[in-house]
Amino acid sequence: MGTAAISASIGTASAYFGAPVFAVAPMIDWTDRHYRFLARQLSKHALLYTEMIVSEAILRGDRQRLLGFDAVEQPVALQLGGNDPRKMAEAARIGQAFGYAEININVGCPSDRVQSGTFGACLMREPWVVAECVAAMKAAVSIPVTVKCRIGVDDQDPEIALRDLVLRVAEAGTDAVWVHARKAWLQGLSPKENRDIPPLDYPLVHRLKAEHPGLFIGINGGLGSLSEAVDELNHETVLDGVMLGRAPYHDSAMLTGVDGYFPHPLTGAAAVDFSGEAFTANGHRQSAEFWAGVRDAMMGYAAGHIAAGGRLIHVTRHMVGLFQSWPGARRFRQILSADATRAGAGPEVIAAAFEAIFLAAEAKQAAE
Repeated sequence: MGTAAISASIGTASAYFGAPVFAVAPMIDWTDRHYRFLARQLSKHALLYTEMIVSEAILRGDRQRLLGFDAVEQPVALQLGGNDPRKMAEAARIGQAFGYAEININVGCPSDRVQSGTFGACLMREPWVVAECVAAMKAAVSIPVTVKCRIGVDDQDPEIALRDLVLRVAEAGTDAVWVHARKAWLQGLSPKENRDIPPLDYPLVHRLKAEHPGLFIGINGGLGSLSEAVDELNHETVLDGVMLGRAPYHDSAMLTGVDGYFPHPLTGAAAVDFSGEAFTANGHRQSAEFWAGVRDAMMGYAAGHIAAGGRLIHVTRHMVGLFQSWPGARRFRQILSADATRAGAGPEVIAAAFEAIFLAAEAKQAAE
């Protein structure tokens, strides 16, 4: 199935970016600036998100360290955590000044940290607070303000809780709602368990979209591949976007197929025609020229990070999942895992790891 089949069925109901949108979910400790730079080498059209950053930290902390990013990461959205409309508005204003394309409110994280601060998934119980934050932030910035939520928490009825939240934030002016189609259990389950154990309810998200045809509604949770993501957009009630998290982190090369299905969310540039390119069985681009470009970009980026006082492992820890199921992948991981941690390790480690892949590919081709 091609991109036209996705785009034609969605139309132009939403003002938020250019549907359909493929997004990489915000993930604490994972979607930092180093991962986002890598992800952008693999897909030019994916919408990327920061880790959740608490509004209070932005107001009081080192803003450059917290918010600074490379312009090549665009389009990139800033996700905020908090529950004070005034502070969220000021943090949003600062985020816009740093150049982010969107400000997102976290209403889905169930960690102990957010529970102690009464934000994240806890806000599913206080939808009026989320609406107040949206309204204050919309008044403070000119870029999209969005919400990422669960379908409910604990004993809430998702049919009621999700609809109540979405109605309130829509009236407050939110530009989009990204729904993680699971409940979060604030007591009894760890954050990791909350990503897997509560059952998914995709039909509820589709019903929600049918009730709000003019509001951008995207789905998140449980989607493990690009093909699953594309399939989720081909229902009678068509959602506006898909958001994947763990899948494109642990199998980063899956992002190389995204641009063949999804337009650029900001420029509207059409999906790329990959019909002449070879892909692996799990959807990875195979072009040696393409991967050499990724290697060179990551080496240059790592060199700059090291020159600024960073360590190679800060960059390469996000790269170990690049070549899942490829010949040479085990050696690639070994080189990055062992050599990147050594004192004085530099970009040559990245070159050696990629060479293991290139040599394995040549050996396989010679044997065929």
